[in-house]
Amino acid sequence: MPPAFIYLDLGNVVFFFDRDRSFAEMAAVSGADAATVRDVVMEGGLQKAIERGDIDWPEFHAEFSRRTGTTPDPVALARAASDMFRLNTAMLPIIAGCRRAGVPMGILSNTCAPHWDFLVSSGYAILPGGFREIVLSHEERSAKPDRAIYDVATARAGVPPERIFFCDDLAPHIDTARSVGWDAELFVSAHQLADQLARRGLRLGV
Repeated sequence: MPPAFIYLDLGNVVFFFDRDRSFAEMAAVSGADAATVRDVVMEGGLQKAIERGDIDWPEFHAEFSRRTGTTPDPVALARAASDMFRLNTAMLPIIAGCRRAGVPMGILSNTCAPHWDFLVSSGYAILPGGFREIVLSHEERSAKPDRAIYDVATARAGVPPERIFFCDDLAPHIDTARSVGWDAELFVSAHQLADQLARRGLRLGV
């Protein structure tokens, strides 16, 4: 039976991203070196905290400034942190095919407000209107692979869990999806995703 609802991860599925680029740009804006930026943001837990909604951008900026001993402009730093995305154009026919087939779609993503705002303001035709439901970790105060965010996404989809198909690039996220009853596959490529959907009876003509 074809899926009644499809959720896609955002990063490395709909968009590719390059964190090293963002660290380099944040370094240029702040005056800290890129290695320090990476350590503060990733190893220091700031990225995880802002993605979970535990802190907001002013709090991130204040803590980043304190730990790096710098005083970057908060708007410039937010843009530097976010200017790392590239549309996975191979996904566009998949998204268009699902819409043509009448299968509603959603985004289920671990992301933060600056990243999401940057993507929405970048003029991509698919965001946000290409997706019926948008479930974001920083808004829900829960991040994959925690079960809570999947429960929210299930409720938003409005269909039984077994009728939800989900694609993500990280195996732990797929594991939790399957544990809540979703049909889920690890993302490798748009071509493979099309084949996986075709095997479920959803032929997209791509």
